[in-house]
Amino acid sequence: MEKNNTKDIVNKYGFKFSKSLGQNFLVDDQVLQDIIIGAEVNEEDFVIEVGPGVGTLTKEILKVAKKVYSIELDSELIPILEKELGSNEKFLLMNKDALKMDFNELIGDEKSVKLVANLPYYVTTPIIVKLLTEGYKFKSLTIMIQKEVAERIDAKPGTKEYSALSLLVQYHCSTKIIRKVSPNSFIPRPKVESIVIRLDKLEKPKVIVEDEKLFFKIIRASFNMRRKTLWNGLKSLGLDKEILERGFQTAGIDPKRRGETLSIEEFGKLSDSIHSLL
Repeated sequence: MEKNNTKDIVNKYGFKFSKSLGQNFLVDDQVLQDIIIGAEVNEEDFVIEVGPGVGTLTKEILKVAKKVYSIELDSELIPILEKELGSNEKFLLMNKDALKMDFNELIGDEKSVKLVANLPYYVTTPIIVKLLTEGYKFKSLTIMIQKEVAERIDAKPGTKEYSALSLLVQYHCSTKIIRKVSPNSFIPRPKVESIVIRLDKLEKPKVIVEDEKLFFKIIRASFNMRRKTLWNGLKSLGLDKEILERGFQTAGIDPKRRGETLSIEEFGKLSDSIHSLL
């Protein structure tokens, strides 16, 4: 791998970083390699990248993938990416907002689709939620994100990081932390540490529930006010008191517990027992 030339490209084009777009470009060769190795990209993979920046990671993915589709919101970066990578026939570029896209239009009938990205911090959670809830056929998402968000995604019940986001991701994926990344690995230097995490899409959800919408409603209500008991949290759903009481009873779950103590399987039981009474 030739030396990382992010700084050279930024200087060459006189690129000015946008604070509002949360731009932090990677300048650490080892981290680049660890992302590629961690994502297990190979020549059968159609890779989607959100926020390619000046294309440093893109360039490395192109060496191993079948095709790379980069989505960049900042129109100032489009001519830079076209000049730097446009001659590579495996490279496709789109100047769009990834949050407003239908990814199936890109995926088409591709069989092995992986998302690999250094995600801007401010879009991290909305992008993950979009990719997991809109039913796209990804094999995996390997993303570099804020340490705090990665720890929430990977969290276990009973920890302070455990949240509705942990349950949403773990319902759809298995999670694996690849590595931590220091703020010194970027220009400009962010104020926080990052983590590269891989989410492998499960063949079927972690728990099979009768009503997925209700399941996630219960989860969100349980975490809305962390200090509340499940009973107080779930009152916000506007369900009949008797249904709630019997739901807890049938599921064998103490309503005095707090949401963050329940495993995904327990949330599944609670959801199904309430569903059967509705």
